[in-house]
Amino acid sequence: MSTPETVAADAETPAPPALPDTTANGRARRAAMLRVDTGARRPTSLVSYESTGRVAIIGHAANATAAAERLKDALDCTVLVTAGESPESGDAAMQPSSEGPGVRTISAAVSAVRGHLGAFEVDVIVNEETQPLAPSLLTAHRPFDIVLDLCDPSFIGAEVPPPGYFAPRRDPHALEHAVEEIPGLVGEFEKPKYFNYNADICAHGRSGITGCTRCMEACPTDAIRSLEELIEVDPFLCQGGGSCTTACPTGAITYAYPAVSDLLTELRGALATYGEAGGGVPCVLLHDAERGRAWVGETAESLPENLIPYELEEIGAAGLEAWLALVAYGARQVVLWCPANVPASVKSEIEHQLGIAGIILEGMGYPKNLLVCADEGDDEWISAVPASDALDVERASFAAVDEKRTNIRLAVDHLYARAPAPVDHVALNRGAPFGEVLVNRDTCTLCMACVSVCPASALSDGGNEPKLKFIEWNCVQCGLCETACPEDAITTAPRFLFDAKQRRESRLLNEDTPFNCIVCGKAFATTSVIERMREKLSGHWMFQKPEAVERLEMCETCRVKDMFKDGGGLLDVHDDA
Repeated sequence: MSTPETVAADAETPAPPALPDTTANGRARRAAMLRVDTGARRPTSLVSYESTGRVAIIGHAANATAAAERLKDALDCTVLVTAGESPESGDAAMQPSSEGPGVRTISAAVSAVRGHLGAFEVDVIVNEETQPLAPSLLTAHRPFDIVLDLCDPSFIGAEVPPPGYFAPRRDPHALEHAVEEIPGLVGEFEKPKYFNYNADICAHGRSGITGCTRCMEACPTDAIRSLEELIEVDPFLCQGGGSCTTACPTGAITYAYPAVSDLLTELRGALATYGEAGGGVPCVLLHDAERGRAWVGETAESLPENLIPYELEEIGAAGLEAWLALVAYGARQVVLWCPANVPASVKSEIEHQLGIAGIILEGMGYPKNLLVCADEGDDEWISAVPASDALDVERASFAAVDEKRTNIRLAVDHLYARAPAPVDHVALNRGAPFGEVLVNRDTCTLCMACVSVCPASALSDGGNEPKLKFIEWNCVQCGLCETACPEDAITTAPRFLFDAKQRRESRLLNEDTPFNCIVCGKAFATTSVIERMREKLSGHWMFQKPEAVERLEMCETCRVKDMFKDGGGLLDVHDDA
């Protein structure tokens, strides 16, 4: 994960490793890599941190004080001795004591820590109430810049902790690393804003109902939180893992640098140049900017010369749309090199999306080895990189756009038109962003609750006619329609339908005859709704008289008029009461 210390404003990007070019493929690879122009990428904004070196060290008195002694010459250290771990603490929370220059101790029943480099807040329990310790009078109303949390479990449980937060727990090596790193976190730092968010196509929620939560589940930094119907991403916590963009079914969250269109434009040009320079069986190696770059440099001599490395900020920065597009652009294999330190949530999402992509490719008759996930430390895949071309697929020339599902559609349509053994559709696992909606016509009343919550316009009504329509390509399987249906008449079924015309055409899921008001003749409901109302209210005491039942068959205007006609109707019902 990228942290501010690795992307300071004055940091220089190391040159890519030199690769052998002893064969025609190697020379073509060199030409392809020279074709990649990262300078043409659209820039992203920057996220800035400022740290003056105010460090909070939380933990047992002895351990925390020992760490402070090592840091006090360079930093302003505050030791927070957790309540119950020191004889002086007990119930006397937030009682400061001086420990000489550079260090002070506060006995504090710490309850929560949150924030990031330059802006950490700490809460404590005082007299059974939660109160802020930082910022407060005890900290000159300022937050802490850095936190060294020696507690186990730690106060921040994110899989990838915020910049400036260190939680070595009981690992002496991690503690040593933290003590070495912390003094360098003083000053101003910048990092890219890694994401863009389009709230208009977010499928997180509608009408108070929660739908898609895939980005939150995939984020290793806990940078994403729900705002009921939308989500919010904290740019200070986000460290560019990319798993949220890979998981997002609509493309509401996209990776900002490089943008997917820039990434695919670079790789499309590189693959075209490779072929023009006489290279054969092009394969692409996607790797991260830290461990992956180092690994490529260390193993350059043993890598096949038809393998073209391409560096991403993080391995999760490229998802399903990029992998499928690369295959359409002519890559005979796409290898995702996963570093050993990749967060489990990121790795899990990559594997999930690879499973979806694999099923789609196999459904067209393409081999399983087109997409490969390679773990650091396991280099057996190198010997399996294709050396001969088993496919005869024309290279696609479509221009990528910054719209996830459009890129997927362009790639799949190109590959399906040239597929070795195509089928009509393939079933996908739960969590896949493609599929259909199934409606039980016997229980559906065409109330259109599903239409009102659909975030992708996959479901629509029939205008003046009682009809429910569906466009499969728009469906992202968020489940909002299932949850909103009052009759439990809807189920979702993940699958990929290959026929482009069928995917994009509107089809009828249910229809009914309109029910006309028995007084004025206005169509105001469907026949099934009126029948359902008659059935449900047949035993109710208010609907035992014929005139009360007849009002169910009237539009809202005629119903009100009838209730007050000649002083009857409503008064009669009250008399029965």
